[in-house]
Order: sequence, then C-alpha cells, then structure tokens
Amino acid sequence: MSLDRESEVPLAVQLADALREAAAHGHLRGGDRLPSTRALAGRLGVSRTVTAAAYEQLHAEGWIVGRHGSGTYVTTSPPAGRPARRAVVEREGTPSGLLDLTLGVPWAEGLDRAAWRRAWRAAADAAPLSTAQRAGLPEYRAAIAEHLLRHRGLDVGTESVLATGGTTAAVVELAAAVLGRGDLVAVEEPGYQRAVEAFRCAGLRVAPVPVDGEGIRPDSVPRGARAVYCSPAHQYPMGSRMSAARRVELVERARAEDFLLIEDDYDGELRFDVAPLPLLAALAPDVVAHLGTTSKILTPTLGAGWMVAPEPVTTTVLEYRDRTGTRPSPAGQRVLVELARTGDLGRHLRRLRRELSERRTMLVGAFREAGVPVLGDDAGAHLVVPLDSAGTERDRLAAGRGDGIVLDSLSRHFAGVPDRHGVAVGYAGCSRAALWDALGELVRLLR
Repeated sequence: MSLDRESEVPLAVQLADALREAAAHGHLRGGDRLPSTRALAGRLGVSRTVTAAAYEQLHAEGWIVGRHGSGTYVTTSPPAGRPARRAVVEREGTPSGLLDLTLGVPWAEGLDRAAWRRAWRAAADAAPLSTAQRAGLPEYRAAIAEHLLRHRGLDVGTESVLATGGTTAAVVELAAAVLGRGDLVAVEEPGYQRAVEAFRCAGLRVAPVPVDGEGIRPDSVPRGARAVYCSPAHQYPMGSRMSAARRVELVERARAEDFLLIEDDYDGELRFDVAPLPLLAALAPDVVAHLGTTSKILTPTLGAGWMVAPEPVTTTVLEYRDRTGTRPSPAGQRVLVELARTGDLGRHLRRLRRELSERRTMLVGAFREAGVPVLGDDAGAHLVVPLDSAGTERDRLAAGRGDGIVLDSLSRHFAGVPDRHGVAVGYAGCSRAALWDALGELVRLLR
C-alpha cells in the first residue's frame, strides 16, 4: 500500500480508499485484524493523524469496527462472485464517412449559431428553480400557445398547454397515466415504432390499422379501442395527409365509442405546397390529445415538446407526474422561450421550410426524370420510393451502404408483418452539398 505525497488528494483519503478497495476485492476479509493507527503510521511513514482520520471514515461507513482492548477489525467480506463494472454502451450510430439519409434527423446545421448561443446565455440568466414546474414553465407554455396559433392555427390559452419531454415521452405518460394495462390501442401501419413500443412496454395491446393515400382507415379501427394514435398532417412514414372526410369519420367514432385520438404533429409546420393543414385538435378538442416536439424543427438537444388535450387527460397526466416525481426538463424550455421571444424561432422555421422545399424539389425532380416513383405529399423531411419485394428492399439498402449511403427500409416501420416495401430517404440531416453529390448515386440505386 503506497501513498502519493505529490497528489492533491489528502493522504487520509488515499489511505481510506486503499483500505476500502482492499476490503471490497477480498484482500482484506471480515474478521481480519488491522494494525493500530500508531503502528500503521510508522509502517507508512505518515503521522498518526492521517491513519486515525482514515480509520474514522471507514468506521463511519461500516467497513471496520473497534473492539475494546482487542484492536480494529474488518467487518465485511466482499460479495461472492462480485461482477466487474461494465461501461454504458450506446447504440452505434452511423459510422463516420457514411452519408446518413435515414428518417428523423433534423436540419441541425441550419440553426443560426449566434442565435443559439444568445438563447442559451439568456436562458442561463434565469434564477434556479426551487420547486418543480410539473406542467412546464409558464413562459414556455405561453410561447407554445403563440407558436401553435401562428404556425398551426390552433387557438389555445397558456393554461391548456402542458410541457413534455417530446412526443415519445408524452406517449409514455399517456400510456402510463391515462390508459390501463391491457387496453387496446390502434396505431397506423406502417407507423412510428417508438410509440408502438412505448404502448407495448406499458402493457397495452397494439392493433395495427392500415394506411393509404388518405391516411389511416377509420373503418379498420377495431371496436373496443381505448385510443387511436395517428399522424394526420403528414403520415409517418408514408407521407400522406388525412382527408377531411376521414378526419370527420374518425372524430365521430371517437365521440360515439369514447376513445382518445392521439395526434402526433411531429413536422406539421413543414408543408411546402399549401398552408399547414388544420389540426384534429382544432376540429375536436374534446377527444384529441395533440402532441408536438422541437426535435424535428430544431434539435433533440432541447428535449422539449408539448401536449394539448382535454382537461381530464392533462389533469391525469399532472397527477401522474406528482405521484412519480417526474417532469420535463426546464432547461430546453427556457432556450425555446428565448428563441421565440427574439423572433429567431420564426426566422428559423422560414429558412427550414425554404431549405427542405428546395431539397425535396431537387430529389423528386431527379427521381421522376429517371422514372423512379415517389410517394408522399410535398411536405416534411423525407420521401418514400416503393419497391416490389422485401428482397429488393434489402438489396437496395446493402448496395447503398456499400456506396457510402445509409438508407431507411420501409419494412422497419411496421408493427406486424410488412405488406409493402420500399426505401425511405431522409434529406434534412446532411448538408445540401453532400445531398447533391450523392444524387446521381441515389438515382442509380433506386432506378
């Protein structure tokens, strides 16, 4: 046992750490007698104050005990089969050198870095909170209410907005607080699989419902469903919009059969051909829980989203947060407030729509000129190229990866057995130059 006199760590702390480590790894065992503080100090060449302080710390922690007239003894043996500590392993992302064209990656490089820094500095000026804001910061809820009015045409008051950690976090809360184990939830097929897994992990039964060019098919929603999860403004991943007739049909069924419509508006602000489509929440605020997120229009860094739902739903979610001690992080909320207050959020959204519109036009034009069919409305940050089989889909993905391009398979977005195949191309996460350089290869791969 050696002590480093040049270290900034006090000698007594070093000694206590060394003895604790020896006991934890079995070099010292329960019942072993330790030298006296005087004898150990002499052997290590330190003052008795050092050894006495180390013993006092270990005694307080329960590692050693003093027996009157007998000495100091180790009290605890290490657990049998003590496993080695494992590092936390993150799921591997796209390897460097590959062009990532998978879905769900936002245009983070388009953020004005000066505005980004200003927002964080201003957010840091706010005083630290002394109590948790379960519903979210009032100023954040007011900023989201203004955002929904300006960009989505939804007129709600600040008190109707609930801050969330994002769409998936909101789904987790709805599944845990509003729905019950064993309840049946209808989901779009294909659809957003993280929401599907959130429902399943909460013990809910999932019923996939097919989608077509007009969105989810209300006539296929099973009887007895307690909720229907859908993305009406821009179906994920097929890219269609839900028709007005289907919106009305779905709302009428929700009211008649008493189920909740969960509206995922993940990129509803990103429409290029017409104004953003009206929300289900505007049509039927009594049966719709509207969910939004900053992850697709800004960056996942903020971890901020929102929910607008009937009062019984938001009340139940708040009660759940009180019981579990959970709440969305206020840091990202404060940054969003500053971006909205200075007008930087609105300016970014205008740049984002213009940039993604031009990228989509470039891709669609090249594909159609080469005879490659494209699915999806003129909106959002991805498009779908249909293919004839699962084998063709696998071949195209493998060929793309071989050429340095990572594409997304349509079959990945099915909760059940895929009945359609294709490649989904996300065009927001890379630079425009990189997308342009890869365009010829993309056309060749998908032709």
